[in-house]
Amino acid sequence: MTQRVGTRNEHTLSAVILAGGRSTRLGRDKAFLRLDGRPLVERIIDTVAQFASEVIVVANDISLYESLDARVVSDIYPGKGALGGIFSGLRAATNLYALVVACDMPFLNISLLRYMRDLAPGYDLVIPRMGELTESLHAIYSQDCLPAIERQLMDNDLRIAHLFPHVRVRYVELEEINLFDPEHLSFFNINSQSDLEEATAIWQRVQSDVPSGQR
Repeated sequence: MTQRVGTRNEHTLSAVILAGGRSTRLGRDKAFLRLDGRPLVERIIDTVAQFASEVIVVANDISLYESLDARVVSDIYPGKGALGGIFSGLRAATNLYALVVACDMPFLNISLLRYMRDLAPGYDLVIPRMGELTESLHAIYSQDCLPAIERQLMDNDLRIAHLFPHVRVRYVELEEINLFDPEHLSFFNINSQSDLEEATAIWQRVQSDVPSGQR
């Protein structure tokens, strides 16, 4: 059975970025798509490093990510999708809790993430929920989830939602999300060229609203 390895300081957490490799729709690695001249993964690292004590990137090809300001690890169970990446990042973390995000989410909201972090004590999983939709790649996982995740991986059950009944879940509901991110930009991810173009337009709009001294 997998044992947790992190420290139990419930207000200190790790950040895990899942960099799964090439996108079939984009034909290239989404992590290195450029938004306003910088790779997405670099922007995400900068964001999560504001409140995480360590940043871990889970990648298929470690050599592509060695220049990043993060610890890079490979999948313990290759070919097991996002659930396998969550397991690998969570297992590598030095803290009990880890924020897990995808590498193609350029508009993470620090205030929402800090709110989620503060909810974590007493739960194994803190996850946004909007109606029936949950955001499993914008969630905080405890290492206490590791045994249940590993059982699923051994059974080749890769549905992240199948984990929920086996752990203590705190859903972050729509009303809570709206306090911090009413446009829900936190959950915007890039799967196509049109998504990238939309992200560029959003980035330009958001930057135009920020005072020049704060950019």
